[in-house]
Amino acid sequence: MANDPNLPDIQLDANGLYREEVFTDRKAGTLRRLVPVTVDGADDPSRDVLYSGQTQLLTPGGVLPLMFEIDAKSMPEALAKFSDSVKVALEQAIDEAREYRREAASRIVVPEAGGGLGPMGPGGKIKMP
Repeated sequence: MANDPNLPDIQLDANGLYREEVFTDRKAGTLRRLVPVTVDGADDPSRDVLYSGQTQLLTPGGVLPLMFEIDAKSMPEALAKFSDSVKVALEQAIDEAREYRREAASRIVVPEAGGGLGPMGPGGKIKMP
């Protein structure tokens, strides 16, 4: 089964490795620091350290997980930008939800003429735009 040619050949990029470090205050969320490393695991100073955050918000529809990048060069800067990054991620999530709602509302099914029985008999006379 492991020799099945239809299975994808997934490999890690040896030049794009990062060590992931996770920090949390156990209240507001987590901060992730991705430290670039070489193939032998040593720090790679030629690439930038990356920061991201994660939190959860309670909504009437349940828990909304938010994950977001933080544009920062240091841990103190990432901590300072955490709150604003949450706000940006939440605004993006709200915009995506609105777009999804718009797309779902525009998917009105219009029965074809002569198909099915409706209140006006076969085919019906009511057409939705």
